[in-house]
Amino acid sequence: MIARALTRKGTALAKTARCSKDYEPAIETFQKALTEHRNPDTLKKLNEAEKAKKDLEQQEYFDPKLAEEEREKGNEYFKQQKYPEAVKHYTESLRRDPKNPKAYSNRAACYTKLGALPEGLKDAEKCIELDPTFSKGYTRKGAVQFFMKEYDKALETYQEGLKHDPHNQELLDGVRRCVEQLNKASRGDLSPEELKERQAKAMQDPEIQNILSDPVMRQVLVDFQENPKAAQEHMKNPMVTSKIQKLVQAGIVQMR
Repeated sequence: MIARALTRKGTALAKTARCSKDYEPAIETFQKALTEHRNPDTLKKLNEAEKAKKDLEQQEYFDPKLAEEEREKGNEYFKQQKYPEAVKHYTESLRRDPKNPKAYSNRAACYTKLGALPEGLKDAEKCIELDPTFSKGYTRKGAVQFFMKEYDKALETYQEGLKHDPHNQELLDGVRRCVEQLNKASRGDLSPEELKERQAKAMQDPEIQNILSDPVMRQVLVDFQENPKAAQEHMKNPMVTSKIQKLVQAGIVQMR
């Protein structure tokens, strides 16, 4: 009975809420109701109230002008190579304007400088999601992937960026660097240490794992060792050729 009464009270409070703070009494009341009796309907109402509060907080905090000021502060710290401070300002900028691709691009660059590559990759991908025509998103993402030694993925990212900005020098330079690294594997120019490192990283790649677990590709690889004539026939298939090239670039297969 107490739980039901508290749930009704929380529902009434939530209905009259006009700003984020108005939801606090409703949330507190739903929480009290749940301590009396854990009812699924009450839990649902609590989750809805918490989400509504969070959404309103974001709306109330939204201010593009202040967001740009914070982003500029971040840029100043970035120029001074004070990357942790720059990250704080870019983060505040994004709190003020969560859909600004430039701020995500800036923070991705900071994370890359700090060696926080997964965070940098996430921000670069968000930047591209918000504005697929913004070339900086692709240069940021490609740079992170290059530093992670995922040269084939970085190459794809740079090439995707060039579709939107064909003459962008940063993207063109990125393609050149990736091709240089991939050609080292194709020519067999990797040192034993580089080869071992590249192979270990490749074996963690789901795409490489799928290729190696494919029964058809396993037979192709056997034919490369034991039946060169059959291997030549396999290479007439563009899909097989593409997969073999992936394995060569990853250092899994070495062509002599």
